[in-house]
Amino acid sequence: MNKRPSLIVGVDVGGTYTDLFILDEHNARIVTAKLPSTRDDPSRAFVQGILANVGDPGTIATIVHGTTVGTNALLERRLAPTGLITTRGFADVLEMRRRDRPATWGLWGQFIPVVPREARLEVDERTLADGSVRTPVDLQQVRAAALQLIKQGAQSVCLFFINSYANADNEARAAEVLRSVWPNAHVSVSSEILPEIREFERASTTAINAGLQPVVSDYLERIETALQSRGIEAQVLIVQSNGGVMSIDTARRLPVHTALSGPAAGVIACAHIAQEAGYPDVITGDMGGTSFDVALIRNGESALAAQTSVGFGLIVRTPMIEIETIGAGGGSIARVDASGLLQVGPQSAGAHPGPVCYGQGNLEPTVTDANVVLGRINPQRPIGARAELDVAAAHAAIEQYIARPLGLDTLRAAEAILQVANARMAGAVRLVSVERGHDPKQFAYMPFGGGGALHVCAMMREVGVSTGIVPRYPGVTSALGCVIADMRHDQVRTLNVLLSQLNTEVLRTMIDEMASSGRDLIRAGAVRLQRVDVLIELDMLYLGQSHTIAVPLNRGQTRSRAGIARAFESRYCAAFGQLLHGIDQRILNLRVAVIGRRRTFDLGLLAPQKRAAPAAGKRKAWVEGRWQWLPVYARLALNEGSIIAGPALFEQPDTTVYLEPGMHARVDRLGNLIITGQTN
Repeated sequence: MNKRPSLIVGVDVGGTYTDLFILDEHNARIVTAKLPSTRDDPSRAFVQGILANVGDPGTIATIVHGTTVGTNALLERRLAPTGLITTRGFADVLEMRRRDRPATWGLWGQFIPVVPREARLEVDERTLADGSVRTPVDLQQVRAAALQLIKQGAQSVCLFFINSYANADNEARAAEVLRSVWPNAHVSVSSEILPEIREFERASTTAINAGLQPVVSDYLERIETALQSRGIEAQVLIVQSNGGVMSIDTARRLPVHTALSGPAAGVIACAHIAQEAGYPDVITGDMGGTSFDVALIRNGESALAAQTSVGFGLIVRTPMIEIETIGAGGGSIARVDASGLLQVGPQSAGAHPGPVCYGQGNLEPTVTDANVVLGRINPQRPIGARAELDVAAAHAAIEQYIARPLGLDTLRAAEAILQVANARMAGAVRLVSVERGHDPKQFAYMPFGGGGALHVCAMMREVGVSTGIVPRYPGVTSALGCVIADMRHDQVRTLNVLLSQLNTEVLRTMIDEMASSGRDLIRAGAVRLQRVDVLIELDMLYLGQSHTIAVPLNRGQTRSRAGIARAFESRYCAAFGQLLHGIDQRILNLRVAVIGRRRTFDLGLLAPQKRAAPAAGKRKAWVEGRWQWLPVYARLALNEGSIIAGPALFEQPDTTVYLEPGMHARVDRLGNLIITGQTN
């Protein structure tokens, strides 16, 4: 008799490592793994990791995947050849943007639109801002434009008509014709992707979705084919940028929702861990091989941004967890620039060739090389199932490229690399805290990713945080987030109406329609859920303003204008300190999020097992200007309540923790390391 599949596998594919978190629900057991990513085809490491860590593929019930394929395609401009069909006179919306420029103080800059000018075609149609149709769409022109784009080699197409958010009839008729002649399913329609006012943001988001469709669809197809060829029939879900998950079919249709998939999963896991540990307010720092991603969690909830920019001019308007990203990962390259200043990143050695110590051909030193030279990383036990690291090569690279140009000895040069990297990371932390009105001293700092725990104490000092929380498995936290994340679907509709003229019955009808549509999408994922929640939010502002604030509402508040007004005034006063009496209030957009709550992950599975802890080993490391013998602990073998004073090192398969002098680490009931000590 076959056992019912019981495994949930979280897989996070990053630029350097592919991480797995495997949960056996029936036997209350977990397995973690970390292996090098295969940049030429990320699906290879995905499948290899699962096969190497799951005995019987038939026991896998669900695979939840966080991916950077869409993000990397955007950052590296590896989008598929895309065409655009739009209203006559509006072909240059993508190129005109919002009159911004790459460098704030520069007079020069270059912007290359997602869709080139020759692939942006116009047709006759016109819908006015009030939704009335002045000119019906010319369907023969739509057909001719589609055939011309196919002849030009377009693999996907974006259909964007001006004011289609107010009335999608013209766009819907054109879409029907377009799909009848287009050779594949890669057709993105603005009223289906983002039925929201503001033409540039709608055009940009829809065009980016179109450009990503062939890239992401091809990747997901390779994953499905590889899994099926090895007898893995598990359901596959994809993490969205908003921290929820969606079905693989939805991801094919809406790949723009995966733009920050991997980092978002890590933030979700951190919020869950921190809340259970008694720290609802935390700043997270994900240090991988290529980047450093920072987010802020307040009262156990991560902030969602309505839109973000993935590289200059690439505006994606879809709900995303607010994450700041800089090029400061373990593989970030250290260089002395033409002015004689030491710079770290944003260039990265990535997974291949990787840091110099990997012995794969890179000659320039990285942050990882500096940690290896200073003795903080054990060269005999590197993370990610790698061979022994070449310390001598890392030492020689730092000496040649950093020490000699700066007139330092090699060890001081390695320290300088880490100091610059720490300063850059601290700047990113201030972006999500100080610059948004939050005092970082009121937050704990939670590092994750393969390299984050090596820098936890330095970040605490740099930012002035008094408490650090190192999760049980920091190197695979994003993969854990895949297992934790709920199903989610966000929708938006533009109302653009004065509150005094709002018909609340019409508003509630729209909410019901959007909630029903969201539930249908979530049901299509065929995931076992505990319950389904509906979140309602209005984008509101005073008449004459251009920037909105988000106003969450419960169902009861939507029954009257007065209830909506009180909710708006409460949020506005909290944000700006005062109200603008006597000025009309305007509702711009209605947002509805439908969240399917999965079974709550029991963090007790991460708790340390009571057993005799092995004696600490010793290793020489460069600390405070001299070599010292530091105690080295097997971190996962430590019991709850263990208290260790720095300096010390903690090793585990997915990361290394460096505890600085003057700091203390305590193991809590969930296996987290709670770090306290003197901070600036």
